[in-house]
Amino acid sequence: MHHAELGNIKRPVCFDQSRLRIEDVVDIAAQSASAILSRDPAFRAAIARGADFLDRLLREDGIIYGVTTGYGDSCTVTVPPELVAELPHHLYTYHGCGLGTYFTPAQTRAIMAVRLASLCKGFSGVSVELLEQIVKLLDADLLPMIPSEGSVGASGDLTPLSYLAAVLCGEREVLRNGVQVQAGDALREAGIMPLRLRPKEGLAIMNGTAAMTALACMAYDRAEYLTKLTTRITAMASFALDGNAHHFDETLFSVKPHTGMQQVASWLRQDLQCQETERNGKRLQDRYSIRCAPHVIGVLADALPFFRSSIENELNSANDNPIIDAEGERVLHGGHFYGGHIAFAMDGMKNAVANLADLLDRQMALLVDSRYNHGLPANLSGAEGPRAAINHGLKALQISASAWTAEALKLTMPASVFSRSTECHNQDKVSMGTIAARDCLRVLELTEQVVAALLITVRQGVWLRCRLNPAVLPEASLMQMMESLGADVAAIAEDRRLEPDLRMLLERIRSKSWVMYA
Repeated sequence: MHHAELGNIKRPVCFDQSRLRIEDVVDIAAQSASAILSRDPAFRAAIARGADFLDRLLREDGIIYGVTTGYGDSCTVTVPPELVAELPHHLYTYHGCGLGTYFTPAQTRAIMAVRLASLCKGFSGVSVELLEQIVKLLDADLLPMIPSEGSVGASGDLTPLSYLAAVLCGEREVLRNGVQVQAGDALREAGIMPLRLRPKEGLAIMNGTAAMTALACMAYDRAEYLTKLTTRITAMASFALDGNAHHFDETLFSVKPHTGMQQVASWLRQDLQCQETERNGKRLQDRYSIRCAPHVIGVLADALPFFRSSIENELNSANDNPIIDAEGERVLHGGHFYGGHIAFAMDGMKNAVANLADLLDRQMALLVDSRYNHGLPANLSGAEGPRAAINHGLKALQISASAWTAEALKLTMPASVFSRSTECHNQDKVSMGTIAARDCLRVLELTEQVVAALLITVRQGVWLRCRLNPAVLPEASLMQMMESLGADVAAIAEDRRLEPDLRMLLERIRSKSWVMYA
C-alpha cells in the first residue's frame, strides 16, 4: 500500500526543482498526499527570473515564438504589441475541442501534479502565481473537466491541457465533490482569484506531456502490482493442478540471468513446497502456462525498471517550448513536448500486461477442464451428489475471462507507429503517447478483470484440491491468501451469480489489499 492518510494528515509532496517519483504522483491522485509549493526563497527567485527575463525581452521587442508570434505554423505571423496579452487566452480557447469521456478525478489530479512538476523546473518562463494557482485548485479539489480524446502527443497534450489553462482563468467547468460546476463560480466560492495569463503562460501550461505522463504513472503503479498478484495466482494454480514445483528450482533459473524472471521464480518458491520426494508420482513437465509462468511474468518484471526510468525522466523534465534559459538569457526553441519515450513505454507495457491476461486465461482453461486438472471436478463445481448434474461451476466465468483476454490482446497494437502529420505539416511527426497511455490503462483494466476471475478460480481450485486430499496443505503464504479470499468470496458449492464477487475483487486489486512478497 502507498503512504496512507493518518486521520486527515496527508503526506506532503514538495514541488521545487528536486526529483519526484511515480509514487508521489499516484499518491496525490489518490489524495493520500498533498502538493506543497516550496517556500524556499532561492527556488521562488529562480522561477521569477524566467518570467522577469521574458518581460524584459518583450520591452526590448524580442521575437519569441508563441509570445510575439502566432502558434504552430503561424509562427511567421507577428502579433501587434497591444494584442500580445490576449494571445495566451486565445490559445486555450481555440484548443477547447476535446471529446470522449472525461479523465477521472484521480487522473485529473495526476495531470495537474505532473504539469506543476514540469513548470517548477524553472525553464518555462512562468510566474510563481501560476504555480500557486495549480496548488490552490488541488487543495480545494476543484478538478478541470478534461476530455480524454484529442491529443496526438506532440506539441504535447495541447487540447487536454487547454482545459486546465482555462480553469486557472475561471473559464469552462470543474468537478467539485462529484458535481459539475462552472469554473468561475467554483473559484469565487473557494476564494480563488482567476488568473490573467502572462505572455508565455498559456503555452507553458499546454505545450507539454503532462496528460500522457500522468496516465503512465498510474499505469506503472497498477502494472507493478499485477506482476506480484499474477505470480501468487500462478502458485495457487500450480497447487490446485497438483503441479510440479521443481519447475521453479533455483539452480534451474540461475542459468538464464534475467533478473526479473529470476525474482518471479523466487517468489513462486516461497509459495510452493519444493521437496525432493515430490517428483515421485508427479508428471515430469507441467504445461507451459504453469512451467513457463516466470518467463512470461518476468518480461514485465524485467521491463519495469526501464519503464520507471522513462516515466520518471519525463516527469522530471521541462517539456514545453520554447525553453527559457534565464541564467544564460536565451530563448531556446526545440521540441521537448514530444512524448516519444512515454509512447514507447506505454506500448511496451500494454504488451507485457496483456501477456499476463493471456497466461491466466490459459491457466483457467486447464483448471476448469477435467481432462487437464488432475482429478478436480469439471468447471470446478463444488456441488456433490444428485445436484452435481444441474451445477455448472465456473463454465461461464471462463467465457467472460476469455472475452476480456481477447479484448486486451486486440489493444496491443502499438499506438506510437500511427503518427499523423497535423497542423499544416508543422507537427508532421507526432508521438501518439496519450493514445498509447489510454490504451495501456484499458489493457490494465481488462487484465485486472481476468485477474479477478482467476482469484475466484484458484480460490475454488485450492479448496477442491484440499477437499480431495486433506493431507496435503498449501504453504503458509497460500493459506493466508486463501483465508483473505475466503473472507470476500465463499466457495461455490452451488451455482450463483458471480458479478458481485468480481466487482469486490476488482476493488481489492485496485486498492492493493493483499501485501505480497517483500
